[in-house]
Amino acid sequence: MGQIKQNSMIIKDACILFLITVIAGTLLGLVNQVTLQPIADANAKAKEQAYKVVYENATSFQENSQINQLLEKQSYEGAQINEVLEAVNQKQEVIGYVLNMTAKEGYGGDVVFTIGVTKAGDMTGFSVLSHNETAGLGANCTSAEFAAQFVGLQGPEIAYTKDGAKDESTFDALSGATITSKALTKGINAGLAFLHENNYTTEGGQ
Repeated sequence: MGQIKQNSMIIKDACILFLITVIAGTLLGLVNQVTLQPIADANAKAKEQAYKVVYENATSFQENSQINQLLEKQSYEGAQINEVLEAVNQKQEVIGYVLNMTAKEGYGGDVVFTIGVTKAGDMTGFSVLSHNETAGLGANCTSAEFAAQFVGLQGPEIAYTKDGAKDESTFDALSGATITSKALTKGINAGLAFLHENNYTTEGGQ
């Protein structure tokens, strides 16, 4: 009888534990579903704000199915183009593009950023969305002073400089953070190359 009672208690405890696990899992799933949309909305809003920062003259940003199809085929060393939207003015005319990019070779890993580019191939802005770079060094990629350098830079390819000798296609590297500067350069050049190779920008006399 004692053994039967003990087995019964074990089964009872197992059933209770199972029910607790099922209930906890269900509640976790419900919480995830409830928070999923607000998180998606917040991320979309953050990107929209970043796009406005890098392309102030645009009133809205829209998808282009042809661009999306081309993005599926693109591949660049050290970088990933996550999204390309058309920058549109009040007359609904396409005046340029905004790109969401990931530089894959930052010192601390991925650096996600956005850039704006006119149809003539000139950059209109640069803004970092997320990174894991070193504070005081690579993390300075988020500073307004660093970002300001990119306004007006001309493609189809840019480069960084360490001696301050800049022209229309170069920017000052981050002090003590060559790896971050190199990673961002690769990322930006991937975006500029995509637009240039697919004739969305006219730099180079196209």
